[in-house]
Amino acid sequence: MEVSVLNIKGQETGRSVSLNDAIYAIEPNDHAIYLDVKLIMANQRQGTAKSKERSEISGSTRKLGRQKGGGGARRGDIKSPVLVGGGRVFGPKPRDYGFKLNKKVRQLARKSALTYKAQENAIVVVEDFTLEAPRTKSMVEIINNLKISGKKALFVLPGVDKSVYLSARNIERVFVMSAAALNTYRVLDADVMVLSEGAISVIDGNLTK
Repeated sequence: MEVSVLNIKGQETGRSVSLNDAIYAIEPNDHAIYLDVKLIMANQRQGTAKSKERSEISGSTRKLGRQKGGGGARRGDIKSPVLVGGGRVFGPKPRDYGFKLNKKVRQLARKSALTYKAQENAIVVVEDFTLEAPRTKSMVEIINNLKISGKKALFVLPGVDKSVYLSARNIERVFVMSAAALNTYRVLDADVMVLSEGAISVIDGNLTK
């Protein structure tokens, strides 16, 4: 798949790059995408919810009423779960919501997501660029030049670029990440992907091992 390379002014450079068909033109696997997105979302959960059980409640252990003849259920001490202020039965405990997912399944999910983006013509390739200093106005100009203003955009760079990241941080619906950190959720969530030339080779290296 051939894609024209633009500069940050939105102009054609006269060059094009070939996107690897083994990554951007496969048969998408929706179930792999589902599993990978589920894992990403699960890993973002804190898992710190906690309620006190009967043994953790402060209170007397004196039996409140006689065993029989009271006309109601046996309820034991004041920490009984049937009483207001008592312990909770089967309440939440701190836990890890993550689960194991094979590396090849995660790779297939990313390839499938990138294929969908290629099919939607939602991939823009730009020359490698950086900014001399963090400046939101400079990033807004780039977005306007590429004619993606108002869209949820994902900029994928060859590596971590603090100036570009800080410049885009305050812009709504714009995300910046390195190619090594690219994940299925971010690809699918974006309306358009802006790939720098250097990021393409990094993605190829990560997904064709």
